[in-house]
Amino acid sequence: MDGYAVTRSASSTDWGAVCYELLGAIPDNINGGRIEMGWLRDTFPEPDNDSTELGRIRYARAYILEMIRRYLMPDLSRNLVHLRWLLKLVDFRAAGELSWGSAVLATLYKEMCRATRPNQPKIGGCLSLLQSWARFRFPFLRPRVDHPYTFPFRKRAVIPNEFLQNPNAWHVKVALVNYATVEMHQSDRVLRQFGFRQPIFVAPEVFDNEHKVNLR
Repeated sequence: MDGYAVTRSASSTDWGAVCYELLGAIPDNINGGRIEMGWLRDTFPEPDNDSTELGRIRYARAYILEMIRRYLMPDLSRNLVHLRWLLKLVDFRAAGELSWGSAVLATLYKEMCRATRPNQPKIGGCLSLLQSWARFRFPFLRPRVDHPYTFPFRKRAVIPNEFLQNPNAWHVKVALVNYATVEMHQSDRVLRQFGFRQPIFVAPEVFDNEHKVNLR
């Protein structure tokens, strides 16, 4: 959760130039800054021992783009990925200082909000996180095996000591940001499931106005 927010201008006068500069190739179709996932797979096969350093860097960028769209922050256009993510991969060291966990959660929360709308039967976001939470939260969904989250003392065993030393970390309410997406992460509302004393709930913060903001 630590790091800089994943945000900045996501517009470009020439996405083709951005794509060529960072990937060394340009697809035939760029739809509003989005390119097809299949083009990434076909254009950037796994490098071999004879690959140059520049070739490995370009492959890594393409691989991370696929990982972001396929697993971490998918939306309903699952075959397209926006090149704005490529702008975050110019320098891998700088990319490592971003709060990617916050961006993933912000995307998941917003996609869950969208799924509650009428005529919106599908959901995007990192559904593996949602499925894991559901298994731990609802006993009838859990597999019939012994799991580290089954008993309170085992819960503490998988939590890093730094979070047990500072109890204030369990009451934090922080805004999660992913470009135009703003969602609240209120860890003070889920203390009981991690073996802590749960205070009386307060009304959650609602960002209805922010939910109407998008990159268009």
